[in-house]
Order: sequence, then C-alpha cells, then structure tokens
Amino acid sequence: MVNIGICDDEASMRRALRAPLERKLQLLGTSYRILEYDSGEALFSHPECAYLDILFLDIEMRQMNGMETAKNLRKRNAHTLLIFVTAYPDFVFQGYEVHAFHYILKPYEERKIQAVLEQALEELGKHREQYFTLEQKSGILRIPLKRILAFSSDRRKVVISLKDGSRPDFYGKLDEVESGLPDYFVRCHNRHLVNLNFVSALEKDRCICGQKQFPVSRAFRQPLEIAFARLLLR
Repeated sequence: MVNIGICDDEASMRRALRAPLERKLQLLGTSYRILEYDSGEALFSHPECAYLDILFLDIEMRQMNGMETAKNLRKRNAHTLLIFVTAYPDFVFQGYEVHAFHYILKPYEERKIQAVLEQALEELGKHREQYFTLEQKSGILRIPLKRILAFSSDRRKVVISLKDGSRPDFYGKLDEVESGLPDYFVRCHNRHLVNLNFVSALEKDRCICGQKQFPVSRAFRQPLEIAFARLLLR
C-alpha cells in the first residue's frame, strides 16, 4: 500500500488534488491510502507522518509554512518523496534544500498531477523492498524477492527455492504466482520460474541459478535467452 499525504490549508485545494490522484491510482490498480492535513502542525500531530511515502505539500500556508514543514519532516523521515504545490514558480528553487522530488503549480492541471504521481510511484518502486507473501499454518510469511532463486510447481503445491537453501511451499498455481511478480522472474520450464538476477549461465538444457540447476524446455528457451540478454545489457 502507498501512503500519500496532502497538506494544504485550503480544503478546496485538497479536494482538487485528491480527485485526480484517486482516479489515477484506481486506474493503475495501486493499493493506496490518502491522508489530509490542513497545516504542518496537524501533519506532525499524527504519528503516521513518519511513514508517508509521498507528500503533496503546499508552500504558502498560515502558521508553519511549507518550507518549515518540509525541514521538520526531513528530521523525522528522510525517505518521503516531497512534491511541493504552489502558485508561485519562484518558490520551487527552495525545494533543493529539503530534497524535494517535484513540484506542481496551481491552478492544478490533472495531466500534470497524474504525470508527477506516476514518476513518484516509479521512484518508490526502485527503492522499496519487494516481498512475496504467503500464508502458512504458523502465520503470514513475507519473503524478500531478492532472496528467492526460483518457484517450482510440485503437483498442487508451489515450492520456493531460497538463497539459504530452505524451501517453503504453499498450495497454488505457478501461472498465478508469475502474474504477480516483476519481469525478472522468467519461465525456463513449465514447472519452473527462475529469478534472472541469480542466473549465472544458460546451457543447452539447463539453467544455473545460484547453487541450483533447473531444466530448460524447448518452448521456453528463446524467451528465456532474450530476457537474460536484456538483463545483462542494463
């Protein structure tokens, strides 16, 4: 879930910003929560300000202005993407001091708001830890994707091969698992889905992934080779 804050002392401006944000987030299918604050003081009175992923912050506010609010926020949260909103372009240059990510000028243009939101979401994706979540009898297990070598289908179960050699499993289908993963997870076989970041070699009929080997079938060889070559060129 993406946590987004809107801090503006004018309710009409908060509504004008929130509506296009929600339309875009819903279109993207992104799980989100939008929190509104009518001042910098109100923002800091809520503990969730320390966990905001993105904050749209008005510069010209009564009492604590946007720059003061941004400086205080940076002391508590260095990772929030700050997007300033202002009617005066001259204020934009002050944003460098607090590492602002972007800015939006009033009056709002929906296309600009949504474009900046997309850039912010892309930036979050680069730095945010990604997990694969599964339910077990002992509870919910969250596994960082960077620890997963491969997913393998074993009858009605899917087995996860991890870097440390452990192999948790769960009931599921490999097709459904694949649809929710980043594009660096690629099929090498009808029953195996490998993490290209761990693939060290592709041979005629096998794929070397970490300390493990997985079969490569004829049907998946060419797409696998293309995906592997693209990764090497990045």
